[in-house]
Order: sequence, then structure tokens, then C-alpha cells
Amino acid sequence: GILLPIILYTGATGLIGILDVQGMLGLESHEQTLWIIVWVVGIVGSLYALFGGLRTVAVSDTINGAGLLVGGLMIAWFGLNALGDGSALAGVDALAAGNPERFNSIGGPDSGVPFTTIFSGILLLHMFYWTTNQQIIQRTFGARSLAEGQKGVLATGLLKLIGPLFLVIPGMIAYALFAGQDIKADHSYGMLVNQVLPTPFAGFFAAVMMGAILSSYNSALNSTCTLFSLGLYQRVINPAADNAQVVRSGKVFGWIIALCSMGLAPLLLGQESIFAYLQKMNGLYFIPILAVVVVGMLSRRVPPLAAKIALVTGFLLIAIGYFVPPAAIIVDAMHEFHFLGLVFAYLVILMLVIGELRPMQDEWVQTDVRAVDMTPWVHARKVGLILLLLVVSIYVTFADLSVLS
Repeated sequence: GILLPIILYTGATGLIGILDVQGMLGLESHEQTLWIIVWVVGIVGSLYALFGGLRTVAVSDTINGAGLLVGGLMIAWFGLNALGDGSALAGVDALAAGNPERFNSIGGPDSGVPFTTIFSGILLLHMFYWTTNQQIIQRTFGARSLAEGQKGVLATGLLKLIGPLFLVIPGMIAYALFAGQDIKADHSYGMLVNQVLPTPFAGFFAAVMMGAILSSYNSALNSTCTLFSLGLYQRVINPAADNAQVVRSGKVFGWIIALCSMGLAPLLLGQESIFAYLQKMNGLYFIPILAVVVVGMLSRRVPPLAAKIALVTGFLLIAIGYFVPPAAIIVDAMHEFHFLGLVFAYLVILMLVIGELRPMQDEWVQTDVRAVDMTPWVHARKVGLILLLLVVSIYVTFADLSVLS
């Protein structure tokens, strides 16, 4: 649910910049335009998610993913051409000459996100997002078998390796093109698309981006409804509920959450950096849940009480570290990502200690309901290892170790 306002805000901001919606509608302020686009996208997305279901999300994801890949690469290409006065190669040279430190994969001593955080908070946040986050893993729920799901996940990992081409490079191009202009970082991507893409391509990308926004919004809303209806309503509120009641509860809850997210999204306009805000909000619940999942995989004797204590303790510790002085000052000094790593380690140790003091009498056993074929893909480990080696090679290729000295 935390992601929904952020998805609406970032999506609306991008569309406003790409299509110059404010000028098209003749509105006086960016804030007015933002409110209109947020509610239009939110209402359409809610109707699509709550009446279309997970299958429509799976189909749209495939189409939108292909469109975003093509559109993202086009932005990088036309952006480099604009930077190099008609030559993409000259644009690359200009980009490298103007900001050589930005091509260093390990950053520098003054980096806002030190390289060492990749082994603490960044690793944990991404591990949760890509391996346990309901919004992401629900894509694999429609797989016919474990092997098919593994193939899809590994194929996604391969595409993720070219992410810098359509995520990082456009940001660097925007930084170079708009240098000296008083432009908010969150608005630069839409402005870049509007400036460098030919009008037909800009329209195509806006359509694809609209689809991607709806897809992300649908996924987040679907996962929120699923967690409420199956995790809270069916187990706590109404254990005797039939399938129709469970589905209806999810839809009602979905509309409540959707309306709240549409009301909250425009308020994010006051944030200095939406990405920094997103990381803080993610850390509040990513880290405690990931700690519970990891301990659940490592031990069959840790009781449910330990997980409940860890969830509450983790949330409170991170909230205090982020927002309550003097703890917030200490966290800033050590860096918030390292702080998340320490909290994660503490929660894991806490649960294991509770498991030793008050273990479950009977070990928990996973039962196979035989809903799908659980035979793994024979090449899964090999392909996974290749992907890991490719990631390491990319970092090594672009690493400038001299900055560490």
C-alpha cells in the first residue's frame, strides 16, 4: 500500500513532462495538473485492477515491458544524439568527458551512496524487493510449473543487466543537457523525453509509460488486496468466509486503499527527492519482513511469537532511527543503509535466540499440495551463476579503484 501513492506521483510527473499536459490543459500551476493526472490514472488503474484480476496484469506486463525496453533505449539513443549534436558516439564522448566520475561503478569518497552499502542495506532492500515482495513474485504465480517460473525469473535477470542503458544513462544525459537550469530532479526524465524524442516516438513512449504505470499500480493494488483478504480477513476477521466473501472483501478494501492513495499522491510534491523518500518507506517494512523470511527458511523451530516480536521491533527501531533525534543524527552519520543492515542482523539474532529459549514443540513441515509441477529447471543454477558473473564483470569493468585512495 505504501507504494501506491509513489507510483501515482512518479507516473503522473513523468506524463506531465512528456506530454506537456500543463500547457495542453492551460492550467496555471504544476500542482493542479498533478492532481488531475493522479486521479485520472488512479481511477482507470483501480477499475482495471479490481475488475480485471491478476491475469490481465500478467498479459499487460508482457506488452508494457517490451514497449518500455524499446522506448527506454530510444531515449538513450536520441539523448546521446542531442548531446553530441547529431552523433551518438560524440554524445558518449561528451558524457564521459563532462562527468567521468559518474561512470565509476564504485562511486567515490563523496558519493551520497557509498559503495560499501551494496553489501548492507542496498543488498537487503533489493533482496526483499526481487525475491519476497508480493508485488513482484506474484508474476510467477501464473507459471505452469516451477521450471517455467525459474525461466521467467532468470530471463528478467538478464534484462535487468541492461537496465543502466535505459535508466542510468538517460539521467546522466538529462544532467548534462539541463546543467545550470533550476529543474527538480524528479521532473527531469519527462522533460528529457519531451525534448529529445521526435513527436511520434514521444507519443508512443507516453502510451507505453501509461500502460506501465497502470501495470505497476495494478500489481501493487492486487497484492495489497490479496494480503488483506487472505491474510487478515479470512484468517482473523471472518474465518468462516466463503470464496465469494473473501473476493468481495478484497475489492472493498482495494477501493478504500485506492482512494487513499489518490488523495496522498499529490502531497509527495513537497519531497526533495522521491527516490530517497521511497527508500525510507521501503526500509520500514522491507527489513523486518525479510528478516522473518530468512529465519523461517533457516529454522523450523522458531515460534510465530518470534516473528511477531521481530516485525514490531524492526519497524519501531527503523522509524526511530529515521525520524527521531538524536537517533536520526547517528543514523545519518553511519549512513541509513548501514543502519538497515545492523537492524536486520539484530532481528535475525533476536529471533534465533527466542527460538532457542522457546522453540516450537514440533518442527514445521512444508506440505506439497501438488497444485503445480515442482520439478526445477535443470539449467537454473548454471544460468543463475552466469548472471552473477556478468554482474561482477560489469562492476569490475567500470570500477576506478584509484578514487578510494
